[in-house]
Amino acid sequence: MSIIIRLAGALAAALFFVAAPTLAQSPPSTLTEARDLAAEARQAAARGVPLVVLYSRDDCSWCAKVRREHLGPLSRDPKAPAVVRELHMDRATPLVDFAGRRTTSADFSNQMQARFAPTVMFHGPDGTQLAEAIVGYRLADFYGAYLERAIEESRDRIKSRQ
Repeated sequence: MSIIIRLAGALAAALFFVAAPTLAQSPPSTLTEARDLAAEARQAAARGVPLVVLYSRDDCSWCAKVRREHLGPLSRDPKAPAVVRELHMDRATPLVDFAGRRTTSADFSNQMQARFAPTVMFHGPDGTQLAEAIVGYRLADFYGAYLERAIEESRDRIKSRQ
């Protein structure tokens, strides 16, 4: 019986070491891609929250970190204090801007002067910026606090305009 227990233990250990790398990886977090900023900003305003847009690039590891650790979880929360969208700076994805005009994600990023990835902007119902953009991934330990503060400031500005 002890041989069976040792074999079972060895098999369990082998399976753990094979599966551990897979278990340690979290599933990739995705955000809803911005398609119609005018409609999405109206949706956010109807809830009294800002439209938070992550301006990202496909080759940006910091963008993936912001998406996975901060904006992804926020976007999945049904009581989130913001509507979150992602806009790819390096793609020519069709997009409707805040004024209802057709453009592309790359052209709109240039128009908004989003030159570095990641950039997170906080928009009101008409597309105005409600808080200072967060550019880059500075001070990782405080990034969540920067994000929370900018969302709170944005919500306060939305409320004061109503």
